[in-house]
Amino acid sequence: MAYYYVNKNAQAGGEHEVHNLSCDHLPYEQNRIYLGNFDDCKPAVREAAKYFTNVDGCYYCSRACHSR
Repeated sequence: MAYYYVNKNAQAGGEHEVHNLSCDHLPYEQNRIYLGNFDDCKPAVREAAKYFTNVDGCYYCSRACHSR
């Protein structure tokens, strides 16, 4: 299991990326929302969709959920 966060700041394409705590690209603490502790990125992305309509997994740490 891993702790997941969503970036409050959208990427250039408008998506808010979901990261796990060990990601090298994890946003600064003030720029992220804690989503919970999950087995993989899929439930984390679903949780992030409660905050933002356009969400995507990080290419580096949540590649299985990365679509853009």
